[in-house]
Amino acid sequence: MASPALAPPRVRRDAHVGPRHYSPPPPPPQAVAATRTKPRGELVGAKRKPRRPRRLLPALLNALSADEAGAREVRSELEIGEESAGFVASEQKPLSWVAFFAILSAVAAAAPTAASGISVYLQAMDGVSSNSTFVMLLLLFVFGASHSGMAALRPKAEAVVGPRAYRVSFALVSLPLAAATVFYYIGHRYDGGQLFSLQGVPGVHELVWILSLLSFYFLYPSTFNLLEVAAVDVPKVHLWETGVIRITRHPQMVGQVIWSLAHCLWIGTPFSIVTNMGLVGYHMFACWHGDKRLRDAFGDEFSKLEERTSVWPFAAIVQGRQKLPPDYWKEWARAPYITVTVFAIGAYLCHPLMQRAAYWLNDYQ
Repeated sequence: MASPALAPPRVRRDAHVGPRHYSPPPPPPQAVAATRTKPRGELVGAKRKPRRPRRLLPALLNALSADEAGAREVRSELEIGEESAGFVASEQKPLSWVAFFAILSAVAAAAPTAASGISVYLQAMDGVSSNSTFVMLLLLFVFGASHSGMAALRPKAEAVVGPRAYRVSFALVSLPLAAATVFYYIGHRYDGGQLFSLQGVPGVHELVWILSLLSFYFLYPSTFNLLEVAAVDVPKVHLWETGVIRITRHPQMVGQVIWSLAHCLWIGTPFSIVTNMGLVGYHMFACWHGDKRLRDAFGDEFSKLEERTSVWPFAAIVQGRQKLPPDYWKEWARAPYITVTVFAIGAYLCHPLMQRAAYWLNDYQ
């Protein structure tokens, strides 16, 4: 009689599928553990691909999203003002942003109608004088008087009609006047002949582009809270303290100086130079006017902030009145500045469209 070890394998028959050979029993667990050198699901002997370090991306995303812990830490260190460009995703209301983009779409839909009114306004202004430089300065004066005048009336007007209603009326006056001024500048920027031309010099285009992009990071703080700008949230007067405010208390003025320098360098006409001098002069006035309104609104709190900030960039830092924190870069690593970058690049790419619109609006002569 044959021993069990030499016995032939048994055959199991199934009435439906036919014979199926018998499989030997699995090896003991100790043998499996000894032969398994890779995690479950990988072939033994296969080479694993080295994983790329993923430390930078999570750190960048955490900085841009300004998580609650980081935002609260910055806020807890503030003595007087508010965190500039603070954005905490968990505090955002989706319906508020839906309303914001709905308002933005409505403004875009009303643009053709507004363009007709702007064209009539520019025609009336051009009838005042045949000198385009004088007309440009007149446009700047009308815009500045309306913009700063309504800002000065804000406390009393909001007490009567409410913050949201006054913000809407402010936008209905300021936006068309600003658009008319910008498009008139684009349409007449080469008036008077060129005093100099550097457009063909290597590196000038790149320098102008970098300066223009840099200017937007200073111009943006005037609209730190887009939901308040669109009157989705109740508009408030803010006392910013961090970020760009540590460098200059009036970043919009600094941004305008940088922007004007770049465009004068690129265009080089008397019209462009006089226009940009007017823009910078108006922003200098806005520094005094803005400080006055903040002093009226916040009193001693603004005086304390004024002591450790400066109008001219880096002056308070050099004088020792402002000390930058060790992790100061985190105050710039905010999601709103990504929006600024996208907007600045988009504005650059849309220059041909803006020029066509300007030529169409000025094509009444």
